[in-house]
This record gives sequence, structure tokens and C-alpha cells, in this order.
Amino acid sequence: MKKIFVPLLLSLCALSLHGQTFETLVEGRKASFRGLETYKNKVVWVSGSNGTVGKSLDAGKTWTWVSPKGYEKLDFRDIEVFSAKEAVIVSAGTPAVILHTKDGGNTWKEVYRNEDPAIFLDGMDFQGKIGYVLGDPIGGAFRLLKSTDRGQSWTDVSDVIHLFAESGEAAFAASGSSLQVINDWLYIGSGGAYSSLLKRNEKESRLDVVDVPIWSGSEGTGIFSIDFLNARVGVVVGGNYMSDKDNSNNILLTDNAGLSWNKPTTPVFGYRSSVKYITPDRLLATGTSGSDISEDGGKNWRNFSTESFNVIAKSKDGKHIYFAGSNGNIVRLVR
Repeated sequence: MKKIFVPLLLSLCALSLHGQTFETLVEGRKASFRGLETYKNKVVWVSGSNGTVGKSLDAGKTWTWVSPKGYEKLDFRDIEVFSAKEAVIVSAGTPAVILHTKDGGNTWKEVYRNEDPAIFLDGMDFQGKIGYVLGDPIGGAFRLLKSTDRGQSWTDVSDVIHLFAESGEAAFAASGSSLQVINDWLYIGSGGAYSSLLKRNEKESRLDVVDVPIWSGSEGTGIFSIDFLNARVGVVVGGNYMSDKDNSNNILLTDNAGLSWNKPTTPVFGYRSSVKYITPDRLLATGTSGSDISEDGGKNWRNFSTESFNVIAKSKDGKHIYFAGSNGNIVRLVR
């Protein structure tokens, strides 16, 4: 992967890119960032490889690195944030570990560990105190962990909530955004040999599975990220991360909870690992081959950067939008 080095100017550098501007917040960290989350309007946390965790309390101007001691070999692919002091991080690979902090990362408590060689956790999402962690299939079903106390404890509910997977079907840990909690629903996007949207309703103990005709059929293809405005209107992105400039069939839209899918008139410009609604009309997508923007609800996209990123996060008011990538880089989009 080509590294892009951007000189700092007064510790912050602005890059003008076809009407959009990136302000460099962090660069050159020895970590690949895939976990990125905000709290309210100024707090942002990031997590990644080499056990790296960082936070900013001033919208990215200054950073404190609060990596948990003893976990330097783990890759924390996702992070959820409940305040300036409380956060949860989840690692991919074996051992699968979840850590929780209540004091801003000064100390971390291990709240889950799984040494099974087959375990691979892909991401998590919360709504209020209730959250889920998704893992790749073992024995023909996705692994699923549930928390009811903001990640302080976890229960394996895989044998209660059966998320059956087709042979060769899996999820991706590219940005921690292949699952989303929406009211009583848990939405999951899958890929690999088969791509689908799994919809689990907690109150009704109901599971619906709908086909998603995005690029899939082999390892490294499928849905890498989902984002829904509500239970019906949403977008999925992905493609083939091993051919990241190919945009043959990397994005689909739905307005009926996945019963049908529509291709944009002008699609994203390559493989994308993260997609985010900023407003109902304005969306952003990013991946290793660049970033795109839509101003019409996802129907038409314009590429504004070829810099490599993995994940997008926005502040509660939508005024601060962050990107993080595999080169130890974090930027903020300036409008």
C-alpha cells in the first residue's frame, strides 16, 4: 500500500482536494486505524493495530494516547464511545479480547476473552446501553455477543440468536461498520462467497435474510459497511479490496429495508470500506483507493481524494467529520 506523507504546517495541514479540504490531525503513528468513534461534538476516539488507542477532547486538535498495557500485539478493529472517559474496544483475531475503560483510558478492564483459534470478531454497535459484537461464522453461524450495560459485560448469544451463514459467507472487520443497531433491529451486512443483509428483530425473535446483489462470490468481496437512516432507508458499500480501484458493483441503496436494491446513477469510484450519512442528502464513502461524496442521497457520487483511509466518523452535530487510515493517519474534513 502506497504511503502518502503530508508535511505539517503549524501542526495542522490543509489539503485542497476538488472542493473538499482535509486537515491533518495525526500522521505517522505506527498503527493501522480502523476503529473511529465520537461522543457529542468534540470528543473523538481511535483504535487500531499494535494495541493503539487514542482520544481527543477538542475535535482532534490535540491527542492523548491511552493504549492498554499488555495488549500491544492486538489489533483493535472497533471502538464505541459513551463519554470522554468511557469506551469499549474489540480486537480481531485470536485471542478475541474486549476491553472497557471508565477513566479515559488510564486503566482498562478485560471484559471478554476467547482463545478459540476459529474466533474472529468483526465489529460492534450500540444503541444506548445495548450493544452487539459480530464475529465470523463458526459451525455455520455467525458469532454474536450481547451487552446490556454499555460493554461492561458480554454474553455469547450465538446459540440463542441463530445467524446462519452460507458456506464461504463471512463479515469484514475493515471499519467495524458491517452491523448496526436500529431500534429493535440488528442489521448485518455479509460478504465472501455470498452477500446478504441479515435483519434480527429482538422483540419478535425474528430473523429475515435478504439477498444483496453487490459484488460478491469470492473471498475479499461483498458488503464491508452499512449505514441506515432508519429501518427502511440505507446504503451498503464494499466491492473487492484486492482490486480497490474497480467500481463495477460496489454500492447499493434501499428504501424498503433491503427488499429491493438500486444502483446509483454515478457510483463510488472503487472499493469502499466505510460509508456514512452526514445528512439525509449528504453521504461520504471511503476506502484504500479514495473518498467520494454524494449530495443527493447517494444517487450520484463525486470522487474528491485518492488518499487511502479505512473509516469515517462524524460528531453528533455533523460539523466535524473524521477519516482514519492504515498509515497511522487521522484527518478532519473541512467544508
